[in-house]
Amino acid sequence: MRKPVAELTGILFDLDGTLLDTLPDLAYALNSVLIEEGRQPLPAGMIKPAVSYGAPGMVRLAFGESQDQEVFAKRMAKLRETYSDHVAERTRLFEGMDKVLEEIENRGLVWGIVTNKRRYLTEPLLEQLGLNHRVACVIAGDDTVKGKPHPEPLWTACQAMNISPAHCVYVGDHARDIEAGKRAGMGTLAAAYGYLAPDEDPFSWGADEVLQTPNDLLKWLS
Repeated sequence: MRKPVAELTGILFDLDGTLLDTLPDLAYALNSVLIEEGRQPLPAGMIKPAVSYGAPGMVRLAFGESQDQEVFAKRMAKLRETYSDHVAERTRLFEGMDKVLEEIENRGLVWGIVTNKRRYLTEPLLEQLGLNHRVACVIAGDDTVKGKPHPEPLWTACQAMNISPAHCVYVGDHARDIEAGKRAGMGTLAAAYGYLAPDEDPFSWGADEVLQTPNDLLKWLS
């Protein structure tokens, strides 16, 4: 694996589907809303591709594209409330990611998170998993005016970590992550192990490398 960054000083991660496997708690929250309305729960595998589109995408998956706007808003609010109450019950680092973070830290590199997840959900999640004291920077979805694929969140993270985008790489499991990283002037790594739809091809996103597992990031670092 080749390094797209000559002098690497920092690594930024997307959160859901890249650093953390949040699907179990998100699926529980969505299925709770379905069950409350007398509907059948959905298998986690069906929910997985919708995670990248946040609460709106998950509610549309569960209840269809055509919904009364007031009902739609109430369903999203219920989903977020339930998820907030169970934000870290089943969520874990992806297998092998703990070793990746240890290697990053042992090399004296800084790492951060840039996510579309709102801060009121992101902070308790990281705290309950014991990551809040390790991460150098967290940029949540409501921290910047523009979100991914605009590069503003990535530039903001680099500024907070006092590193140049040219010496940073962004890891994400969606095409918008790779677009944001490229527009920010960073190296980009596509997390093919994340929450992709069956017909998505991460090799078409234009990333510098495609990671099949977190362990591939260890190989890339080496």
